[in-house]
Amino acid sequence: MLNSALLNFTRCSALSIVVAYSLVATPVLAQASTEASLSLESTTLPQGYRLGSGDEINITVFGYDEYTGSQIILPDGTFSLPIIGIVQAKGLTPDQLAQALTLKLQALLVDPVVTVSLARLRSVNITVAGAVERPGPISFDGSSATAQDGQVPAVASALIKAGGVTQDADIRQVVLRRLMSNGEVYEAKIDLWDAITNGSVLQDFSLQDGDSLYVPHSTSADTLDRRLLSRSRFAPDMVRVRVVGEVKQPGEVLVPPDGSLSSAVAIAGGPTSDARMGEVVFVRRSESGEVERQVVDLRNLSDTYQIQEGDVVIVPKKEVSSVLDFATRLMGPLGLLFGLF
Repeated sequence: MLNSALLNFTRCSALSIVVAYSLVATPVLAQASTEASLSLESTTLPQGYRLGSGDEINITVFGYDEYTGSQIILPDGTFSLPIIGIVQAKGLTPDQLAQALTLKLQALLVDPVVTVSLARLRSVNITVAGAVERPGPISFDGSSATAQDGQVPAVASALIKAGGVTQDADIRQVVLRRLMSNGEVYEAKIDLWDAITNGSVLQDFSLQDGDSLYVPHSTSADTLDRRLLSRSRFAPDMVRVRVVGEVKQPGEVLVPPDGSLSSAVAIAGGPTSDARMGEVVFVRRSESGEVERQVVDLRNLSDTYQIQEGDVVIVPKKEVSSVLDFATRLMGPLGLLFGLF
């Protein structure tokens, strides 16, 4: 069987831990750890899912069509039914709402049988920060997380929507932060690297509106396999690279994240007959913001460099005396070229 994933939940103030979309609190010790089965993609709707503004629900009262139909929970967390009037739904599970409606209808109907199901989930808005290609707020609307499909967004779908993780991401320590209704903040550290290396599947872990994800940057001492990471589901499908100089189709090209400098040149149409492939200039902006340049021999159209978002590859002409001088003149102000990304 697939390995289970370990989540360490750290309490910020009171002694409780939460699991599933509604994260119902359960008393535990601070800095406790719990084993949970988590899903990286959209997960099955948790049993304890709590209704909120924007959810669309189906209400069925058997034998009474006037009370049967769909309702959208309003911004104040309520909806209305004939005679009964306003019904508070926010914070209740579908089963709890069905029980509440049953009690209200017992004064009007004989032995009412009520069921409540979700027709469409509300939007989920979260923030993704750190080592991802497009950090910032992202939104999953109801159409992408319909209750009929039984799916709600989870960790991997959020990272993918943020453009995927960068090559220096430390996905062993992804942090999920959640503000609870009582004002407390909970953190969960999630190891996604284990899912890549060991093939483990994490199930039933879903994101809630207002959650935030933080992907830390790795240090130089880390030993993660960057090519394996770039081929994982958490990486972007493509990265943007600019190939200029003596290639047949110079400009910005899309390269697989595990691609090499040679693959970028090939995607740009390959070198021209005047290309000086023995001294190709490779330009990259470091994490500190400094521009780094290297001269690389690509005469065999083979290399071990792994391309990154924003890299620049400059293929000089054969008669150029100094390839670095040529690269500087071709690029102009380095900030201008990098600003194109």
